[in-house]
Amino acid sequence: MSRIGILGGTFNPPHIGHLVCAQDACDQLGLGTVLLVPVHSPPHKDAADDPGPAARLLMCRLAAAGDEHLEVSPLEVDRGGPSYTVATLRALHDRSPEDELTFIVGADMAMSFADWREPAEILRLARLGVAGREGVDDAAVTRAVAPFHDGTRLARFAMPRLDVSSSMLRRRIAEGRPVRHLIPDAVLAAIEEHGWYRDAAVGAASARQEVQG
Repeated sequence: MSRIGILGGTFNPPHIGHLVCAQDACDQLGLGTVLLVPVHSPPHKDAADDPGPAARLLMCRLAAAGDEHLEVSPLEVDRGGPSYTVATLRALHDRSPEDELTFIVGADMAMSFADWREPAEILRLARLGVAGREGVDDAAVTRAVAPFHDGTRLARFAMPRLDVSSSMLRRRIAEGRPVRHLIPDAVLAAIEEHGWYRDAAVGAASARQEVQG
């Protein structure tokens, strides 16, 4: 049996906040591996900001390279369309039923758990690993999740507050401002090579080439 964490997201682009979250979840929740699972279709997708699923998958692989506790799954990119947590967890469970799964989220996202698709089934398939967020009370998270499990499927971990987001990084790149140390070097090199985020037309053409390749 392996203890696997799942960290889903757009990863547009992946940055130090994602990596620290995965690292601290792995350390504090006793996970052997954390899977980065980029979505195929970002919510509220802005075509000018998205170099495409293949490009984001590539960036995740570059971000995870060299870390023995990080892996990348193309499951949602390969499946296509909107991503639903319950479908991803079912697929992972079906592939390795003996593995113990933990789905990693921030406390702010956990507050809306009742609105997710099949929340009780999610907690049957996996624990919910919740990263603390400033301004979100632990008791409120417990109440939000409580109707869907027996009290054993919620785990918490702490991580440093990092005031960095993918949208902020995209803006900085578009404005020609530095983002080094906020994005892994290999990811930044790929962004610069392909022109992602700096020029919408270049980024879109490069993304199409990645998908076709």
